[in-house]
Amino acid sequence: MGEKIVLVGAGYSGILTAKKLAKKFKHNGDISITIIDRNPYHTMLTELHEVAANRVDEESIRISLNKVFAGRKVQVCLDTVTSIDFNNKTVIGNAKKYTYDYVVLCAGSKPTYFGIPGAEEHTFKLWSYEDAVKLKDHIHAMFRKAASETDPEERKKLLTFFIVGAGFTGVEMAGELAEYAPILCRNFEIDQEDITIHNVDMLPRTITNLPEKLSDKVERRMEKMGIKVGLNTGVVKIGEDFVETKQNGVINSFGTYTVIWAAGIESADVTLEAAKNIQSAGRGRISVDPYLRSLDYENVYVVGDNMFYIPGGEEKPVPQIVENSEHSGDTAAHNIACAVTGQGQMESYKPSFHGFMVSIGGRYGVARVGFPNAMINLPSWLAMFSKHFINIIYFIQVLGWNKVFSYMRHEFFTIRNCRSFVGGHFSNRTPSFLLVPLRVWLGAVWLFEGVMKIMQGWLTEPKLAGFYGGAQGWYDSIVNGEATDAISSATGSGAGEGAAAAGDAVNQVGTVIFNFDFLGLIRAVFVSGKELTDSTLSDLAFKLDIPFMNWFIDIFILPNDGVQIAMQAFIVIAEILIGLALIGGLFTFPAAGFSLILQFMFVTTTGLYLTTFWMIFASIAVLIGAGRTFGMDYYVMPALKGAWRKIPLIRKSYLYHD
Repeated sequence: MGEKIVLVGAGYSGILTAKKLAKKFKHNGDISITIIDRNPYHTMLTELHEVAANRVDEESIRISLNKVFAGRKVQVCLDTVTSIDFNNKTVIGNAKKYTYDYVVLCAGSKPTYFGIPGAEEHTFKLWSYEDAVKLKDHIHAMFRKAASETDPEERKKLLTFFIVGAGFTGVEMAGELAEYAPILCRNFEIDQEDITIHNVDMLPRTITNLPEKLSDKVERRMEKMGIKVGLNTGVVKIGEDFVETKQNGVINSFGTYTVIWAAGIESADVTLEAAKNIQSAGRGRISVDPYLRSLDYENVYVVGDNMFYIPGGEEKPVPQIVENSEHSGDTAAHNIACAVTGQGQMESYKPSFHGFMVSIGGRYGVARVGFPNAMINLPSWLAMFSKHFINIIYFIQVLGWNKVFSYMRHEFFTIRNCRSFVGGHFSNRTPSFLLVPLRVWLGAVWLFEGVMKIMQGWLTEPKLAGFYGGAQGWYDSIVNGEATDAISSATGSGAGEGAAAAGDAVNQVGTVIFNFDFLGLIRAVFVSGKELTDSTLSDLAFKLDIPFMNWFIDIFILPNDGVQIAMQAFIVIAEILIGLALIGGLFTFPAAGFSLILQFMFVTTTGLYLTTFWMIFASIAVLIGAGRTFGMDYYVMPALKGAWRKIPLIRKSYLYHD
């Protein structure tokens, strides 16, 4: 039997390390990789506040481990690991024991309460999927009860919220709650002035990872949102309906049923237990060498939040952030592969972090990003953009297109109450049944155009030379200010025909509205076949003149009648199939996509009259979801998606969405 690699924990560092190991050993059948977690899913801990304050749906922060490791040599085991017997190389769980040759300790962290009375018993944590859902339900319950509460003191307790800790989690939770509170007030008919949100911390400023200038911006933004920021303020006691704080030696008591604990973390229970037997630092972080191995056992690797390591030239240990989890997972996987195979050189861990970002609600954020010796501060919009961009980069590593699509849908396309840095512009959805008439009419026009071309002989006679030449001559006559008879060779004026169809405009020069040449690569021409004051939409035509496209047509298509007829047949068949598909609502997305492609072909060859441009915008409008109402896509697409997801290569590549 070959080597056994066991990973304890499926957090950020755990799943990335496991995926990298699976890739390194995908051709080695003797190596087994097992990842153990108490949940069948990975939780996006950095997004918990968004669920707690109901900005995104619950499923957006949960990623199935079976999906992550589909088609990979990683066995997922659901179990709660209680300890590790390093001498006997055994991971001990509640369900069973797991022997290993190499173990990766990546169990993550949990909140620490610093011995404050009542803190663990009477506060809401924000460190798991269950925590976020529980807190969201509790917040709703407080507003629901307050709406019918007649006792002023009791009502005040219900509507007072305390967040302890002004680090990343505390500030982001406070910001989300302050943004969500007005919405709840409107829903439950509560005066917004009755809501009190506190964010307290013993430190002198918020987010100490950021420069003081950015901390000041964070505090000003929070105060603008109505959050009472209490710095240099410690919590001394928490009860079922109160919290006591101490500032400048003075103890104050506040009535509240909601205290959210975000004041610090320590290693998970299994890591704390391991720290009793191997060298460690504060709060259960395991001390490691430059190769991320325990100082006591060379076959024990530690990554992510569980590691304590001070890189060369640094004074502080690596921070407990997602980027450290990503980098350390990569180094550990490489070094384990070297140890197992005896090939290659082990790498020392030399992390290069790219900054910190914090969001205060869904619309505002601050960030300091760049490289260790070249950091810059980003304004709010760019800060939020960088946060989402970095999240997407992480999701590409974890679950590819599947999670990227899900993330964009939850963060931008279904967001409500404008709680996004792009506002609510992308989330105001039109009911799909209103698109049915547009979809059917667009399809009918395409079908009509295809049938008319058959009647005009497009399947039997070469037409493109006269068609294309007539259009080009018409544009040239207007641009150069010369009359021409060339346009008389063009026929028709429908969706598939170019702007050269104005056969009655012989000997008329027309008007050039604009004629822009972009570096000789493309030319945009907008003209009218008449004087501008006498023009209607049917006289206005637009063309993108692309030299490469012209060269291709002149050299490969027009000189050969057979090629012309083949191209014409393609256009006719495409128009008819697009028309039938749109009318029936079958494969609406590719049909609308091909509609756009055909329109682009016409714009870049013959140009189009403005009377036809509506078809471009109609194709965009029906591109997504228009066939799911009164269309065959309602029945066909779910069946196809189900079959598609079952293909092993598709599951392994994550080329599907739920």
